[in-house]
Amino acid sequence: MDEQIGKLRWRCRRGMKELDLLTLGYLERHYPEAPAEEQQAFAALLELQDPLLMSYMVGRETPADATTARVVGVMRTLLSDPHPS
Repeated sequence: MDEQIGKLRWRCRRGMKELDLLTLGYLERHYPEAPAEEQQAFAALLELQDPLLMSYMVGRETPADATTARVVGVMRTLLSDPHPS
C-alpha cells in the first residue's frame, strides 16, 4: 500500500498549485479509508488533464460516473477548508 500511495502522491503533482493542494489533501485525508471503488475513481481522476480536473473542482462540469462525482464532491470540500486544524 505504501508504494501505491507513493505513486499516487507523485501523480498528485500537477501544473496548478490549487490542484496539487486538492489532490494531495484527498490522498492524505480521505484516500486511506475510502472504499476501493472510490480509490480507483481517484486514481482515474489523476489521469485527467488539468483543465478538466479544475472544471470538476470549481463545478463547471460534473463527472458522469456517480463514484467519481462522489470523490470530486469530497475534494471540493477541501476548497473551503484546505488545512483543517
